[in-house]
Amino acid sequence: MIRVLFATSEVYPLVKTGGLADVSASLPEALCRLEYDVQILLPGYPDAIKAARKAGSRRKARFQLGQYNVSLWQTRLPGTAVTLWLVDCPPLFDRPGNPYKNEEGRDWWDNAHRFELFGKVGAMIAMGEAGLNWRPDLVHCNDWQTGLIPVFLEAYQERPGTVFTIHNLAYQGLFSNETFRALGLPDTLWRFEQLEFYGQLSFIKGGLVFSDRITTVSPTYAREIQTPEFGNGLDGLLRHRQHALTGILNGIDTRVWDPEEDQELAFHYGRDHLKNKAQCRAALQHELGLEVNGAPLLGFIGRLVEQKGVDWIVSVMPDLLEQGCQFVILGSGEDRYEEPLKQLARQWPGQFSLTLGYNEGLSHRITAGCDLFLMPSRFEPCGLNQMYSLRYGTIPVVHGVGGLADTVQDPQQVGIDKANGFVFAGASAASLLTAIHRALQVFEKRKQWRRLQENGMAIDYSWKQRARTYGDLYQGILKERDQQQLD
Repeated sequence: MIRVLFATSEVYPLVKTGGLADVSASLPEALCRLEYDVQILLPGYPDAIKAARKAGSRRKARFQLGQYNVSLWQTRLPGTAVTLWLVDCPPLFDRPGNPYKNEEGRDWWDNAHRFELFGKVGAMIAMGEAGLNWRPDLVHCNDWQTGLIPVFLEAYQERPGTVFTIHNLAYQGLFSNETFRALGLPDTLWRFEQLEFYGQLSFIKGGLVFSDRITTVSPTYAREIQTPEFGNGLDGLLRHRQHALTGILNGIDTRVWDPEEDQELAFHYGRDHLKNKAQCRAALQHELGLEVNGAPLLGFIGRLVEQKGVDWIVSVMPDLLEQGCQFVILGSGEDRYEEPLKQLARQWPGQFSLTLGYNEGLSHRITAGCDLFLMPSRFEPCGLNQMYSLRYGTIPVVHGVGGLADTVQDPQQVGIDKANGFVFAGASAASLLTAIHRALQVFEKRKQWRRLQENGMAIDYSWKQRARTYGDLYQGILKERDQQQLD
């Protein structure tokens, strides 16, 4: 049985800011079902420590790292049999709210110190130096917060294999040279081919340079990040390591996201019995104060930031509202997007519902109740919401980038019998509006619309096959390391 330490900065349901949390919960569990011994390593945020104590967990190890006293708690990821290790260091992790930002939305001033310590603990566990009765064959690191683990492991000849997954290359963990020196990292790492990035320390480069393999969360995004447009300054390094780079599409938890059994829905339906989807629609309209009628209902769930194309949505909404369309938006983000949306909500009561913040139950009801789901992201490494919407018979309208291009097929490209949504190529509000208008034309043709729904709902979006692909990758890494040691 291959033992894997899965290091991540968030995991659902303990802490979530985005898709990383969903992947960090679903992938380890899927791998465990394939008989891999995957154990998760997570910073000891307050809610996570509280949940561990409530579950009767105890500290399994204590040690000192620099000025900090560190404890390791062993527990289970709620609702699963997956082992979860919590790095308990109250001065660094015992903080309310967002794991990376303070109440004013600014990065915690000591994020570099927090995740450097997290990286050191990950390396200690990987090398059997943390006092645990378990040592992994491989460490799977996720995003910049874990980027220093492969750096610390590089010093060991008998280290485990390493894989680093890029969930979003736009977030790189950049800090000053002063921070680099304050962390006490070796001067030899301050080189452009290692951790230095245009005069800054880059945590993510640790994972990209020092890991045995790099993965990202869709095949198209793996190609895109090797170009200047999507590479965020790291495209040259990724082209250099393209032999080690693989795109593996994310999956979704099809037990949680299942319209036939979803506990958040009052009415259930499936591919062969779609009738109750209309009931979900009416229930959502009633819940959110929208007119209960047959007008096209368009939804969006996500961060209100530039990446997600929210400005394009704001631009097209007045025209579509004038035509009688309804909108439901759930999310939070920057004031420059929240304010115009608030104004539109005041101008169009009964047609537009805006919920700022995040509500897991409401996200399920929006996914089930809407006719169209908008994902006009400027870039999208994978995206999960389009897969949720496809599974729920809600037709996605997406920008043809990253994982959106890998999961949504447009009638203009493949014909109505194989299509499951609408894709636009131009990065503009006008292109989004054209795609929505095409979708609304098909919406009026009930048989064609039903075919799109059935096509989307027929696809297997589960982690089962994706987990096998990761398992094959793990085995390949370990075989190569065994061969290197023999040589």
